[in-house]
Amino acid sequence: MHFTDRADAGRRLAEALLSEAPGLRGAVVVALPRGGAPVAAEVAAALGAELDVCVVRKVGVPGQPEVAMGAVGEDGARVVNQQVVDAAGVPPEDFAAVEVRERAELARRAAAYRRGRVPVPLAGRTVLVVDDGVATGSSALAACRIVRARGAARVVLAVPVAPHDWAERLGGAADAYVAVHAPKGFRSVGEFYRDFRQTTDAEVLAALEPSRGPGSSGCAGYEVPLAAGPAELAVPADPLGVVVFAHGSGSGRGSPRNRAVAERLHRAGLATVLFDLLTPGEAEQPRKVFDPGLLGGRLAAATRTVLRHHALAGLPYGWFGASTGAAAALWAAAEPDTAPAAIVSRGGRPDLAAARLSLVAAPTLLVVGGADGEVVELNRRAAAELRGPSALQVVPGAGHLFAEPGALAAVADLAAHWFVRWFPPGRGSDRARH
Repeated sequence: MHFTDRADAGRRLAEALLSEAPGLRGAVVVALPRGGAPVAAEVAAALGAELDVCVVRKVGVPGQPEVAMGAVGEDGARVVNQQVVDAAGVPPEDFAAVEVRERAELARRAAAYRRGRVPVPLAGRTVLVVDDGVATGSSALAACRIVRARGAARVVLAVPVAPHDWAERLGGAADAYVAVHAPKGFRSVGEFYRDFRQTTDAEVLAALEPSRGPGSSGCAGYEVPLAAGPAELAVPADPLGVVVFAHGSGSGRGSPRNRAVAERLHRAGLATVLFDLLTPGEAEQPRKVFDPGLLGGRLAAATRTVLRHHALAGLPYGWFGASTGAAAALWAAAEPDTAPAAIVSRGGRPDLAAARLSLVAAPTLLVVGGADGEVVELNRRAAAELRGPSALQVVPGAGHLFAEPGALAAVADLAAHWFVRWFPPGRGSDRARH
């Protein structure tokens, strides 16, 4: 079986999905760009579904880049195919060098494709992960992990072509697998296409364009220039306050988890700010990634800058920090010239700011996963040291990434209530506070 091109493959995949996987109306289609975007666009059109992207990058064997020895994805996702690594004899330092290069390209593509848009909310929904084919499965595995982390209730991995044993190879990565063609004599994805030219960034954007709507939850969107790149402001009508996000290591302003939380905060009447704490080059330097003083200084400086924007004038502000970003928020909150009205930490590392915890007066909510044993204990100790009001909230069964169904949604709800509770009345105070 051969497909004319990716659009033809997408139409045939949509037919297979409608016949083999009923009940997909209302699902979200998530494309793996570049090649998966035109395929996914056809599937989304046939199903009448929302379309989004999940940006992943293959980590290719040095000298044989077409052979995947792993993959990296948004929000720090990482997959290593140890069998390929061992067979190719790739030492750890060579793998790391390729990974750094691919993460830089991943960040560029994520920014180019999303263009400041908030990802489509996935919590509690069926998600179709679509690519133009599966070979080793590393990229598909990374994508499935990402959408589960964003709260997908059911994951269906769907491709035009894959090896006959692909479902066994990928194990429980997805809840269901659909392929138009899964031959035993599989060698490469490209051999099943008459036209398998590389998809361009422009073609990815064109595929996504029909699904692009207005800003998140009716928010007005703005950009503010900062040293490491633009800050993205999303401001609902009559906001109660503004929450500035501090991302964790291996992440950035495009973090799907932070964007999902931001979407929930918008519905609570809160403006949000997403920005990069580090430049792409700095993000590759562990010394800077785990430096709470540097990160906290950047967070405080960025907050001062964005608060000068006319859309945020007079609003109280708070910080939402994840992992090392939580340490940055706590560090910055101890500075005499900062005054956050509230802080929320998700899976945070407060131990990195241990010397300053007793100086933090801002009301602080520490949210941790019940299955994240060591981090639970670190946060329990931190709660006892904080000077201001604090609470420790454990999400039962959740791990460090809150990838379990409903876990991230629980974090978002807790954060929304905490900020609304502690933000002082002012602009937007006529909204119901609960």
